[in-house]
Amino acid sequence: MAELLEDTVAVVTGAASGIGRAIALTFAEEGADVVVADLREEPREDGEPTHELVERETDREARFVECDVSNTDDLESAVAAADELGGVDVMVNNAGIFRSHEFLDVTEAQYDQLMDVNVKGSFFGAQAAAKRMVEDDGGVIINMSSVAGLSGSATFATYCASKGAVRLLTYALADELGPEGVRVNAIHPGLVETAMTTDDVPILGTETEEGYRQTIPSRRFADPEDVADAALYLASDMADYVNGESLVVDGGMTNT
Repeated sequence: MAELLEDTVAVVTGAASGIGRAIALTFAEEGADVVVADLREEPREDGEPTHELVERETDREARFVECDVSNTDDLESAVAAADELGGVDVMVNNAGIFRSHEFLDVTEAQYDQLMDVNVKGSFFGAQAAAKRMVEDDGGVIINMSSVAGLSGSATFATYCASKGAVRLLTYALADELGPEGVRVNAIHPGLVETAMTTDDVPILGTETEEGYRQTIPSRRFADPEDVADAALYLASDMADYVNGESLVVDGGMTNT
């Protein structure tokens, strides 16, 4: 059976760990060569680097590029690395940070950090990829938003603002780039079991975990692979007529 991403090249930011790592491996298993763009090479959850895992477990090629997504030159370098593999077909702007702050205590530095990584990184990552895609035969851009980009939540004002911006950026780019053959969609994960929810903002593994679980109709937290499967769908020809869409992967949490 044909692979869903056969003969394609994907750039995935934040792919050393968590959701990005799962996306990179899933894409490779379905036929894509992958550029792993991240600040760090080693995964936060331990184990071998993603690009090495891809080449060991699949027959696809992978590259690691050190990339700070708040730096436009780094984003250009990550997309340029895909040229060695045949040119970018799929861009996944996945890199992001998750923080919780009381609104009245948020500093300008904290605000700037979230916006630089979550919004600026997605904006200019999409731009770097789209420049090449419109010159070629089109492509796919997937922006990682969050359920926090759909509804507000106390102590997450800055994070919600950043992910809401990613959602509307996605819609605007779908309108602008659609005629050029570039599809742009967003994924909105709910609570996913990664270092972001165990270490950065401890939710899983704390006394509040069960309370959060009970807000999810599916009664479980997402695995990174759940989000990776959604990204695979959007990246593949199965979603050829899906453009400017928000795909929510949260076990039903935002609809209850």
